[in-house]
Amino acid sequence: MVFNTGAALLDAIVLAVVSKEKEGTYGYKITQDVRGVLEVSESTLYPVLRRLQKDDCLEVYDMAYEGRNRRYYKLTEKGSAQLNLYKVEWKNYSSKISKMLEGGIGI
Repeated sequence: MVFNTGAALLDAIVLAVVSKEKEGTYGYKITQDVRGVLEVSESTLYPVLRRLQKDDCLEVYDMAYEGRNRRYYKLTEKGSAQLNLYKVEWKNYSSKISKMLEGGIGI
């Protein structure tokens, strides 16, 4: 992708991915799902997950999987509210950018 991805957009994408699974999902799957739309490394995403956890947008729990623990991330109420805010902001922002790129002058 030619455009830089800011922290807020990464947060929004991660929250959207995690929100798809009611009981949460694990880090590797989150990475793979995000990579479906962005070129991003695990070393970029894990700090995002930690920050969202610290901000009470995600809760974390471990569950045994094939003889080892797998860390799962689940959306909190605050995370759901934040995701909804991001959706509204993205709709407004992307609409304005699209209009501008398509030749519109007055936004």
